[in-house]
Amino acid sequence: MEKELNGVRLMADGIEQSAQAMGDLYIDERSSGTCCGEGPGYATPLEAMEKAPREEIVYIPCIIPPERRGEQPDYLVTVDVDPKSPTYSKVIHRLPMPNVSDELHHSGWNTCSSCHGDKTQRRDRLILPCVNSDRIYVVNVGDASRAPTLDTSIEPWEMHDKCGLGAPHTSHCLASGDIMISCMGDPDGNGKGGFILVDGKTFIVKGNWEKESVKFGYDFWYQPYHNVMISTEWGAPKCFRNGFNPADVTAGNYGNALNVWDWTTRELQQTIKLGPDGHIPLEIRFLHDPLATEGYVGCALSSSVFRFFRKEDRTWDAEKVIQVAPKKVEGWALPDMPGLITDILLSLDDRFLYFSNWLHGDVRQYDITDRRHPKLVGQLFLGGSVCRDGKVKVTDDSELKEQPAPAFIKGNRILGGPQMIQLSLDGKRLYLTTSLFSSWDKQFYPELLSQGTMMLAIDVDTRKGGLKLNPNFFVDFGKEPDGPVLAHEIRYPGGDCTSDIWLASTARKPKL
Repeated sequence: MEKELNGVRLMADGIEQSAQAMGDLYIDERSSGTCCGEGPGYATPLEAMEKAPREEIVYIPCIIPPERRGEQPDYLVTVDVDPKSPTYSKVIHRLPMPNVSDELHHSGWNTCSSCHGDKTQRRDRLILPCVNSDRIYVVNVGDASRAPTLDTSIEPWEMHDKCGLGAPHTSHCLASGDIMISCMGDPDGNGKGGFILVDGKTFIVKGNWEKESVKFGYDFWYQPYHNVMISTEWGAPKCFRNGFNPADVTAGNYGNALNVWDWTTRELQQTIKLGPDGHIPLEIRFLHDPLATEGYVGCALSSSVFRFFRKEDRTWDAEKVIQVAPKKVEGWALPDMPGLITDILLSLDDRFLYFSNWLHGDVRQYDITDRRHPKLVGQLFLGGSVCRDGKVKVTDDSELKEQPAPAFIKGNRILGGPQMIQLSLDGKRLYLTTSLFSSWDKQFYPELLSQGTMMLAIDVDTRKGGLKLNPNFFVDFGKEPDGPVLAHEIRYPGGDCTSDIWLASTARKPKL
């Protein structure tokens, strides 16, 4: 791969010229699938799906509950997910951070499949942004055969002074070798959406990526082939850090828009307002095929999924394609309980969409072969706030005839609700954890603070669709050596469908 084909310079000469420059990267279904690289990851999404070995370990950040926050540091655990291993379904290593009150949250890699063509790159550092402390840790995981170690950290002042940003969230590697991290606020916790660039070798903050900030930030996904990056919006850190208050929505402290950026010039091109059906758009996923000009975003408070797409005039738009109906309830904070879609992902073949309803307590699988009309093909209730033996009474439900029964695993009642999800590369196993954010856990599922969260596994029917709880896999984070913790996002050492962005496709190159 030529050096000019990096994440920033790739589109410098415009879409048509860049597409032509990338021509050698694209392979059709008759080729060997080796592309031009021997760097991290795989040449294409389908190569990852078909050739990757089964996952054996995963990394998960564990957050100390608020009551013990100043006493113990958050830490990174390694969990054994190899069913042939004697330590299957157990925590096999813990790496504590050197500071307290960080709130580890999401994570990313120093390099991913976007660097597959660069033999000098190696996926060996896990990037851990901290939502509360504005710190970023760099963890050396090597080749996953040894215990992770803390490499270095980016201190809050580096981000504050150089970029005027705080509350770092999503980390993606770029084909240029840099690391890009989205931020959700300014150093004082006010809403401010921007991005920092970190040198992938020295881990020094280089500065802002964007030329102008936006009101809110959260997640992002880029597609160099189409010279676009799209970001989403959560809200002002000083609001969501203290829990959820509906008045903050009315006051305009939470977002409801998609921001479309020019990947080359780093300028904001469009703001797509999603309206009342699109409150708090969180995780955004382009289709994995880099030729695609569409994807999906889950809107938490509105419990909806929007499909975003490029129009014939090359501007972007969005349309609602899934709506989870709220339930009329008694015995809860509000008379209407939303599903609260908190995480979504797409299988590597772009056939299935999965998401979690953290409050209702179900995980869903949709066939998205018809991109505009997703079809529900799998649903599984695992905990949630509307179990029939709980305090909440559902008085009107357009989806269910009766409240779901509580769910159990190895004799343990599943607490909280499905939240962070991660799909195996072959699409056959879906892992999940049950913590959203410590202050929100405390508000909606206070039992998690004293009893800890859980990690579960779901077996997936990839032929017709369908979800089934794996009865043999259960990690109880309530029994950690130093007390219960809140386990969050799941990462595989070899990359996964929410960390990796591809520049090469198994589809035939289109005519532009």
